[in-house]
Amino acid sequence: MFRADGRFFTSHDPAFATLGARSEAKPAVSRKVLRRIGPTKYDIRGVRKLTHDELIEQRLSAESAQTAPRHPVSLIIENVRSLYNVGSIFRSADSFWLTDLILCGFTPAPPRKEIAKTALGADKTVPFQHMTDAVEAVRQKQALGWTVLALELTTEAITMDALPSTSYPLCLVVGNELTGVSAEALEACDGSVQIPMHGVKHSLNVAVATGIALYEAIRQQP
Repeated sequence: MFRADGRFFTSHDPAFATLGARSEAKPAVSRKVLRRIGPTKYDIRGVRKLTHDELIEQRLSAESAQTAPRHPVSLIIENVRSLYNVGSIFRSADSFWLTDLILCGFTPAPPRKEIAKTALGADKTVPFQHMTDAVEAVRQKQALGWTVLALELTTEAITMDALPSTSYPLCLVVGNELTGVSAEALEACDGSVQIPMHGVKHSLNVAVATGIALYEAIRQQP
């Protein structure tokens, strides 16, 4: 048998003994069992997925969620048409435990079965309100001392990984799937941020982009 360097293994080579030990080692669960139950619970390397009970132990309970402090990050959603996108944004908002969501314009609001389908219950755990005008929502946040930044491609946008520490509490504004944040809302904001793109395309699905931006916002929170 050849080594990685092209030489033969010999019986005196230490790597030969290691190779033999590996070949004789038996997995914790037989391959027959693995074929029957699949790799979701057991792994021959000793790594396994967390069980449902273990996941539940790590989550906030319904009772503790009532008083758990939320991150100083909020979100204004302007004219997002797809109910499924809105539901996905609710789910991300719960995952990052945002202060609240403000749904503006024709953005649909719960209760809607399509929102509930992708929110998976987050539409009941994230505080939200509906406002007709996104500009009014921006100014309301600013009056409360929040920095409001549009997630939009502009001539002066900074990348999400370069947020100043003075940006918090932070409210992000995301816009329509086709046209983005309106010119009026953009003008009312304190600035704009963008996600670095390294491929041919220059945009992401609004729910995907929101999840990435929220991750960075929470990660950089002072």
